[in-house]
Amino acid sequence: MELVTPGQTINAEAGFLRGHGTYVRDGVLIASVAGVVQRVNKLISVTPLKSRFGGQVGDVIVGRVTEVGQKRWHLDVASTQAAVLMLSSVNLPGGEQRRRTYEDQLNMRSLYAEGDLISAEIHQFFQDGAMSVHTRSRKYGKLEGGTIVEVPSYLVRKMKQHFHPLGDLDLHLILSSNGYLWLSPRPPPEADLADEEEEALAAAQAQIVIEMTAEQRVSMSRARAAILALAQEFLEVYPAVIMDVYKSSLELGIPAAAMLESENAYLITEPARKRRDAALTSRPEDDD
Repeated sequence: MELVTPGQTINAEAGFLRGHGTYVRDGVLIASVAGVVQRVNKLISVTPLKSRFGGQVGDVIVGRVTEVGQKRWHLDVASTQAAVLMLSSVNLPGGEQRRRTYEDQLNMRSLYAEGDLISAEIHQFFQDGAMSVHTRSRKYGKLEGGTIVEVPSYLVRKMKQHFHPLGDLDLHLILSSNGYLWLSPRPPPEADLADEEEEALAAAQAQIVIEMTAEQRVSMSRARAAILALAQEFLEVYPAVIMDVYKSSLELGIPAAAMLESENAYLITEPARKRRDAALTSRPEDDD
């Protein structure tokens, strides 16, 4: 990897094309951010080591409602701009499919109000760069009965699936691309459930949340601390390493309340570093 810092000159061949994270001065290509140089033919760009969440179409995110506007909700998704959830991009109660009316606009807060947490999928981007999201699938929507864990988005591993069970802990994780991870005791309803089945499952989940045992709460607290410990040590976050850190804390006898102490965080994340190093050494070397 070719690492550069702001103001550093980048070696470029004649006829290069300037990409993101760079600028040209007196015919010389210079980095404008600290990051890794990416070269695609003659296009040269710099990918920053740290950045705000940008997102791509299809990414699953978790956001918090900050404002209810006209025919839309504004969500905080840890990006440079608030995401927009249009009234036409949500499922109406009962899964009813029809055009949205003025009465639906008046009842928007009955669906999502300020402060609510929502899981959604990025649908498109507006011309100003703001993202438009939707919750048309039944696996998306309002999140209740769990806890949110905030980590830098660049530490979240890109995976095909965003909804993961955590081993045998009876916990479910939404691995959102924007770094707002959601931990809950049960997974959200599946997209292919009928309305009656979905309502029954939702009622069962609500009952489970109310009757959570002390052991379940401790498991959730320990899983949350495991995620934060990975972020504290600048390690990639995904389900396998979360479970590694969780089990390591148990083997070392470290209580959940002490997992984020600097010495303990380093000790319990050792399996994650070994997994990372093993993955790096197992990659085939580039041909000369």
